[in-house]
Amino acid sequence: MYYSTETAIMIDEQELIVTSKILDRDITCTLLKPQADAITEPLNLLLLNDGQEVNALGLVDTLEQLYDRNSIKPVLVVAIHANDERLQEYGVAGRPDFKKRGSKAALYTQFILKELIPFIKAETDVDEFESTAIAGFSLGGLSAFDIAWNNPQVFEKVGTFSGSFWWRSKDLGKGYTNDDRIMHAVIKNAATKPDLKFWLQTGTKDETADRNNNGIIDSIDDTIDIIKELLAKGAQRSDIQYLEMLNGTHDTATWGKAMPKFLCWAFGK
Repeated sequence: MYYSTETAIMIDEQELIVTSKILDRDITCTLLKPQADAITEPLNLLLLNDGQEVNALGLVDTLEQLYDRNSIKPVLVVAIHANDERLQEYGVAGRPDFKKRGSKAALYTQFILKELIPFIKAETDVDEFESTAIAGFSLGGLSAFDIAWNNPQVFEKVGTFSGSFWWRSKDLGKGYTNDDRIMHAVIKNAATKPDLKFWLQTGTKDETADRNNNGIIDSIDDTIDIIKELLAKGAQRSDIQYLEMLNGTHDTATWGKAMPKFLCWAFGK
């Protein structure tokens, strides 16, 4: 038994400011946690990029419904708000795209590891979480994937909602090929596959672009190719969960609908 089921599980919501020396700015984080008297098992941790979208995602309602159904283990969600540095802080560490976006992605990774997680442990008085996952949406999903890929000693699982796996080192009109996709190249060139589990979501209406005119939108093509690279690197199919949502769009409405499936995958009983 993970919860006291005599009353409905309510979510405690707290907003914290983390002062980062690494990023040279203050970062707002929204913490969502089941009320203390309802928790009888160790907490899990979920870091969520683009945490400013918590309300638009309906995340509190989703968590309360899942707890009421006894579907997930207790999880502390740390929703990390992005600001106008988003296009620089998200991306692939050390590999800016063709427009030099993502220049601070390595710094953002260091913020997560060296400042945020120690801050959260101190703030919550939790020495070790039962498990730790990271997830994000669009470019924040690419960021989450990259951070987890490079730090499997910290993260067991990663979730990407409409991940920006198109992120590329060369512009489309300047001799681009699929080999210019940055995250795909990172996976392909890695010596080994980290010990991670992967959850990836796309929507059939994520976009309309179709670079290779194969009748499949790029968002789906690029995500399927990530899965192919993972399998080629030695991942087991059981390590990868793929959700393709019919008529799903590139927005919080779709991602909010997908969120229960992700949470049950990551923290289900």
